[in-house]
This record gives sequence, structure tokens and C-alpha cells, in this order.
Amino acid sequence: MSLLILGIESSCDETGVALVRSTGDAVPTLLSHALHSQIDMHQAYGGVVPELASRDHIRRVLPLATQVLTESGQTLADVDVVAYTRGPGLAGALLVGAGVACALGAALGKPVLGVHHLEGHLLSPFLSADPPEFPFVALLVSGGHTQLMRVDGVGRYRILGETIDDAAGEAFDKSAKLMGLGYPGGPALSRLAEQGSATAFKLPRPLLHSGDLDFSFAGLKTAVLTQAKKLGDELKAHKADLAASTEAAIVEVLVKKTLAALKQTGLKRVVVAGGVGANRHLRAQLNAACAQNKVRVHYPELHLCTDNGAMIAMAAAMRLQAGQQETNTDYAFDVKPRWPLDAITASAAPAAG
Repeated sequence: MSLLILGIESSCDETGVALVRSTGDAVPTLLSHALHSQIDMHQAYGGVVPELASRDHIRRVLPLATQVLTESGQTLADVDVVAYTRGPGLAGALLVGAGVACALGAALGKPVLGVHHLEGHLLSPFLSADPPEFPFVALLVSGGHTQLMRVDGVGRYRILGETIDDAAGEAFDKSAKLMGLGYPGGPALSRLAEQGSATAFKLPRPLLHSGDLDFSFAGLKTAVLTQAKKLGDELKAHKADLAASTEAAIVEVLVKKTLAALKQTGLKRVVVAGGVGANRHLRAQLNAACAQNKVRVHYPELHLCTDNGAMIAMAAAMRLQAGQQETNTDYAFDVKPRWPLDAITASAAPAAG
């Protein structure tokens, strides 16, 4: 059985649309995807403005859908399922994608399916040229989420550890803001860190020796603030060193906790997903550590690390393949701005509407 799935992602400040083909039990394939980022629009405000984000999604989603259909040589009539991000995310932004998806489904007489945003990130490495195999340990580092999970299959997730305050992405962004690097802070901090020394400043590695797999980055942010104040007028001259030292602290915690999760589970495969997974130093250090421990490591393609429609279409396809979720044809919908990933279980997957 072959299914053509149109995926729509609108949880925050990126509008993504994609087409994925699912055939039998084979790994679904990406036919086309298009993405519009709102970074330029939000830069003036130093962060995402929810109302502006929602309005921009309205303008972008249908042109992007037309683009992916044209590029793939498909038509709306060829679409079998319309998938959308149900949560978590900004309520207004989520409603745009959900509303458009359900309207399209109703107009076409095709079923719809609501997808968990973080599950989309988690399964995004299956879009790569080197897809993983179950089971594996997953390091999910996306925006306000930092989690380590044991993944035994689609919908079969067990959280091993998670952040108790700031996530890794927030630590990057907030530290960057303290250094006056603007928005988006994480990528700016990483670029600046290339010019600095990772050992210039001694910064804390919170919970590194806690004996569990939880994370905490709020104390690191406070230490960066303290160091920035201590430098005063000298901050500009030492900003690259402070950026490099901050990045090194975050990366060390992520790598060592991931290795501890692999040891605890006895697994020999790790998947890294989410925007922070694109960080060059994280990839280099994790690759080296995993090679030393004879562990296979998988990432999404770099252009699919941030929010995108491809991961939503892929997650929908894999859930349908695994019999974890049924499509919905009554076109009623809601969204879940707060929705823990462990709320999805193998026995009780949420309905789409």
C-alpha cells in the first residue's frame, strides 16, 4: 500500500510543508519540502512575537504547499493524508497549521492526522541517507526541550532524563543575549565561539556528576552573566572566549550524559535530533566519543535539524505504518501548546482531532 502524505509544520517561527511517500513497510521517502523562516521578521524584537508568527504562517502555508506539489510533480488530488503539528508550540501558530490541514482534508475528502512536534524531531533522522534502526538512545535537543530517551519503536519511548530548568537551546540563546549577540542567539554564539578559546573561562557543568541523566542549564546561564559583569568594559575583547567556553560547557554535559545513557541501557546506537543537533562541536565530540565506544550515531540532514514539514510528514507516515495512530475524517481539531512526549504511548496514541 502506498500513501502520499502532505505534512504542515507551524509550531513557532518556521512554516514548513513537505510531501512524503510511504510504501509498505519500507522507510518512507521525502519527495519535496519547502520552508520559510521568520528570523528576519522577529530580529527587531529580540525574539519570537506570537501574533506576528501566526499571521505570517497564514501568508506562507498555501504558497509553500503549491511549491512542494509542483516540485514533486504531484497534485492535491494525489494526496492521501494531510498531517499537521498538533503541539507543542505557540497556540496561535499551531491553530494556523491545524486549520489549514483540516480545511484541505475536508475539501479533498481525505483524512487528517495530528502529529507531536517532538516526535517529528525524534524520527527526523529516518529522512537521512543513513537512517537508524530500533532500538536506540535518543538525545533530543530542540528549543526548550533537552531529553534523553530509550526508543524501542514508533510510539515506544521511555524518558531516561530531561532538563529540570533551562534546556540546552535556551542556554545557548540566553547566554548569547547576555553577550549582546542578538536573535537567534544560539547560532550566533556558535559562530563567535569558532574564534575563541574553550578553556579561557572556567564555567560550571551542572549535574554532570549527579549520578542521573537529568539536565540543568540555568546555573550556567547565571555563571555567564556573572562573568560578563565581571569583565565589564573588557567583555568585547573577550566575548569570543566567553562564547567558546559557554559552548564547551553545554557540549560536554550533553556528550557525557549521552554516553551515560548508552552505558545504562547497553545500547550501541544513538540518535541526535533537534536544532542544537546541528552544532558542529557537539557533532565532532559525540562522533569521537561514540567511535571510541563502538557506538553508531545518527543525525538528521543539517537542513532538517530545525523545524520543518518533512519531519511532520515522516512522523505521520511512520505512525500509520506502525499502527500507532488512525487518521481522522470528522475534521474537528484542537491543538496542544503543552504536550509532553511521554504522553504518547504504544497503547493509547492520541486521536488527530
